[in-house]
Amino acid sequence: MSDAPPIAVMDATCALCSWGARFIHRIDKSGQIRIAPIQSETGADLMRQNGLDALDPDSWLFIEDGRVWRDFDALIRVGRRSGGWGRLCLVLRVIPRPVRDWLYARIARNRYALFGRGDMCALPDPNFRARLLQ
Repeated sequence: MSDAPPIAVMDATCALCSWGARFIHRIDKSGQIRIAPIQSETGADLMRQNGLDALDPDSWLFIEDGRVWRDFDALIRVGRRSGGWGRLCLVLRVIPRPVRDWLYARIARNRYALFGRGDMCALPDPNFRARLLQ
């Protein structure tokens, strides 16, 4: 077990990812999960360490106790860890992995067209901002 806090790594300029970051902030009652925007030095380093391109962020990660989950598996893990309403994310497990991976890839590639752009780093909530890693 690692003493490092769990970290969600996601695109800070994607409106869907910004919504996801706010979702994590609401469901993680422990306040332990940190959020590393891919555009930050920490986020870019974590992407590279896991073999992903920080300049083409089609994936997001959840890192906990040295284990790394990607994409919908990351969301499922966040939900399981957070409990409460977060457990609704577990419903994604009923979708077979190949379909889940295909669906995630389609959404990720088209996220700006489907959901627009946002800036999670500009959110005014000081408690949310305290979770952000630079």
